[in-house]
Amino acid sequence: MKRYFPGERKVDPSSTAPMDRGPVEFKSRISEHPGDIMKIATKNVVSVPPTTTIMGAAKTMTKYGFRRLPIVDAGSRRLMGMVTSMDIIDFFGGGNRYNLVKNKYGGNLLAAINEEVREIMEENVIYITEDYSIKEALKTLKERNIGALPIVNDEEQLTGIVSEKDFVFMVSEEEKLDIFVHECMTKGVRTAPPSMTIERASKEMISKGFRRLPVVEDNILIGIVTASDIVRYLSTGEAFSKLVTGNVQEALNVPISHIMSRNVVFTSSDVDLAKVARIMIKNDLGALPVIDGDDLVGIITERDFIKAMKV
Repeated sequence: MKRYFPGERKVDPSSTAPMDRGPVEFKSRISEHPGDIMKIATKNVVSVPPTTTIMGAAKTMTKYGFRRLPIVDAGSRRLMGMVTSMDIIDFFGGGNRYNLVKNKYGGNLLAAINEEVREIMEENVIYITEDYSIKEALKTLKERNIGALPIVNDEEQLTGIVSEKDFVFMVSEEEKLDIFVHECMTKGVRTAPPSMTIERASKEMISKGFRRLPVVEDNILIGIVTASDIVRYLSTGEAFSKLVTGNVQEALNVPISHIMSRNVVFTSSDVDLAKVARIMIKNDLGALPVIDGDDLVGIITERDFIKAMKV
């Protein structure tokens, strides 16, 4: 597999987080030493072969709480692709991958879920090698606007993965940064009513490139729904208990209030970034809504941390 850098993803203007001051400088400098990326990367990466069914891949992601899953050759362990929670919801009706269900299986999801995951995986994966420094990996994440980088050895075998979460963990180890949430958060948050269907939420996430939607009713935050919540719903069998004809619409017309997380952990805009990172790591969250008083004023995500870090 070649190292390949596809074009930048389309980003909705409202998702851009303006910085009130320059990028964050760490007391402990981000390492520029070759090979140091393996010090913070996850090793013994869970992966699946390309012959795994789409439902099998979704179940694996749900079991381990992953948002992404590397696809490797079963014999050689060579990296072949990647499937993400966004790819799964795209396939189930959010975007272009649903064409496989519609065109090949006439909309019958029960038949389509047994298709091999190679049919929906991203083949042109941006990856790095074991000799990368932490700084080089961070720069690649920033410039390519992606959430994770598989790591391969000289034989292109998967040996690790580094994600935005690993850099949030680095921030969490700082006592404080004197950089505050309002300086880094995403403003102009797109929200959803609890009555929005899972299908509509899926399409919204795919078209806008969001991994989560705060759920608001009467101007009050009552929950949050993520791409992983949708994958969990679709992979646990609950969705398929609603199917009579096998048509995916029967499962996707359920309101998001049925699957959203109601116990929302949030922060305020005046909290130090290091403290927010610790909250996110402790609760295993990729984002926190930002609430000042009774108002939802923004959201702070792992991606916002990456944007804020100096390389």
